[in-house]
Amino acid sequence: MGRDDRLVEKKIEGRSIYQGNILDFEVDRVLLPSGGEASREVVRHQGAVVVLPLHEDRRIEFVRQYRYPMGEILIELPAGKLDPGESPAACAGRELAEETGWYPVEIHELGSFFTTPGFTDEVLHAFIATPLQPAPDVAKDPDEVIENVSMTVEEAFNACRDGTIRDSKTIATLFLARLRSWI
Repeated sequence: MGRDDRLVEKKIEGRSIYQGNILDFEVDRVLLPSGGEASREVVRHQGAVVVLPLHEDRRIEFVRQYRYPMGEILIELPAGKLDPGESPAACAGRELAEETGWYPVEIHELGSFFTTPGFTDEVLHAFIATPLQPAPDVAKDPDEVIENVSMTVEEAFNACRDGTIRDSKTIATLFLARLRSWI
């Protein structure tokens, strides 16, 4: 589907209200297709990756970690933000090694998707890494406490079904891998 300019909002003006290490916040005034005006609050993000690490025995490597905004411990696929100038594939390999201690022999792009397009421009690039090999000594992020969790493909989909896995990037990436017949 092509762009339909009848639906496009045009930025009139904007202002930055916060610049952080991971996110920037802006408030924009936009011209609506109807001719009216509205305010849009936007979270700017440099983009990130999510990687599905698949062992040769068809087990998937997940991470289990506390997520402060949710106040819960979640099971997720390894993921992380792009560093300036870093390619998504390189970021996927780096994040996989940092978070799990595994490194991809091969990495394949599954696709990309918007996380929450109602308020952020973040794009997530999804990859599958297989086979895996132990990563050489990799420095872990000092502010992350992560445990590895390994599941079969069936266990992973059951965990999505029963609500054990509720992280959207993990569910979307599992679905993309299934659609592309990787798992």
